[in-house]
Amino acid sequence: MTHYPHVDYPNFNFEVTHTSADGARLGRLTTPHGTISTPNYIFCGTKAAIKGLSPQQMHEANTDIILSNAYHLMIQPGADLIQKMGGLHKFTGWNGPMLTDSGGFQVFSMGNASCADEIKGTNRPKREDLLKITEEGAEFRSYLDGRKLMLNPEISMDIQRKLGADLIVQMDECTPYQVSKEYTAKSMDMSMRWGDRSLSAFERMHDGSQGLYGVVQGGIYDDLRQQSAQYVACRPFFGTAIGGCLGGDDDEMYGILETCRPFNHPTRPIHFLGIGRIKDVFKSVRCGIDTFDCVMPTRIARHGHALMRGGPSEKINLLNAKYKDDPEPLDPSLDIPCSRDFSKAYIHHLFKAGELLAYQIVTQHNVAMINRLMTEVRAAIKNGTLTELEREWLPG
Repeated sequence: MTHYPHVDYPNFNFEVTHTSADGARLGRLTTPHGTISTPNYIFCGTKAAIKGLSPQQMHEANTDIILSNAYHLMIQPGADLIQKMGGLHKFTGWNGPMLTDSGGFQVFSMGNASCADEIKGTNRPKREDLLKITEEGAEFRSYLDGRKLMLNPEISMDIQRKLGADLIVQMDECTPYQVSKEYTAKSMDMSMRWGDRSLSAFERMHDGSQGLYGVVQGGIYDDLRQQSAQYVACRPFFGTAIGGCLGGDDDEMYGILETCRPFNHPTRPIHFLGIGRIKDVFKSVRCGIDTFDCVMPTRIARHGHALMRGGPSEKINLLNAKYKDDPEPLDPSLDIPCSRDFSKAYIHHLFKAGELLAYQIVTQHNVAMINRLMTEVRAAIKNGTLTELEREWLPG
């Protein structure tokens, strides 16, 4: 095993404070920019902004932590400029904890959209921007101007260092769902070698300001997931991230979490990369997941969908004609203007009229709903009432 004597995390801490009978756990995750309670939700400010909301509005909705994407920011405006501007916290005005991902998922999903499709439930066309993947890294073309770029463990660590988020992620390869077990195993082995290269690069630049997550890969194969989880657990990562393609349906995805669970490091925070529907939260916390990230709350808002406790499919569609004359607000119990002060009829009108205020109102409402969900999930884990709470949020 490779040793990294200078990799420690003096300004970070993760403490499991309670574990319930069904396996869900409560914790406290400490970073240089604050401490958050877990389980918690990391909202996606992909290009250094939450679409439609300011940092103040995110705070108003009780948000604790956000993320940005290294791949998009290396292309525009560039990590060097963000470093010159004082790092992401100063650049964006967000003063709480932040995470950046490695950029690997975005690069590898270029060459095969199915990887994104199975994980995210999207239907994006295949892109030809990915040029080649080698042991050295991935070559691709910028979607902005077509210039040739390289992303590898050392470059990803350098970019994430310059961005300055509290929590950062190793470079890994994300394999498509339909590839063979042999290909998945070779890819996983390379991701582990890239993990060691990420740790070496991290060690050279480490000053205690960032915590590095290792990524568990292995596709849908139990033995590969176990091997990858054991690798991550035996290296000095601060946290564990469950990533890669997670199967073709929910049962496969949750099965992967169960497979990994006995082999994950028991005292490190565990993050579920790119997943975060309401039903995923309830299922995944029972598998020991501490944090989630997903574009879902903000993305669906731009299509007129408002998250609702006990709503059909977790949400309602405000574009539907039945809301044209609905005088009720979205949820006055949240006690913030977006959920309390505007009728569904008014929001319906805003969407129909193409007014940007519609996106702002529903986006902040969705963020507030997810933050309420996580607050109630934490209370239910402590009280042993998670099943009852799940029925309230997801009836039938």
